[in-house]
Amino acid sequence: MEGGQMTIKKFLEKAKKFEIEAYKKYPDLIFSYVPFAGSPQKHPYDQDKIILVIDPFSTHTSYYEFNIADIEGVEELPSLVTIEGKSVAMVRVWVRKGSLAVKGIPFVVEDTRKQIKLKSAQPPRK
Repeated sequence: MEGGQMTIKKFLEKAKKFEIEAYKKYPDLIFSYVPFAGSPQKHPYDQDKIILVIDPFSTHTSYYEFNIADIEGVEELPSLVTIEGKSVAMVRVWVRKGSLAVKGIPFVVEDTRKQIKLKSAQPPRK
């Protein structure tokens, strides 16, 4: 597990070249780990966690939050590039089964109560 921690921390450091050690032992990982793909980001306040943005260029994106200690391996995936030339690094992380994680789905707050139209604002007369 130490290797997974070091690899993801190195990846998250700001640098022109990202050093990632690809984990090639898939048969061993399949039984105890689950793969998740996305764009890795530093956690805003906890250096022991990572944010993985699932589809960074989507208008309906979501993210995962993992403890770095639960990540066993990291694989570099092809970067995503927009038509304008903006690129985002993508990775696949192998997370230990049974570990606690968070999935965040941003949404617009709206009133979901059924709107009832009243005929009159005044109470009925007796």
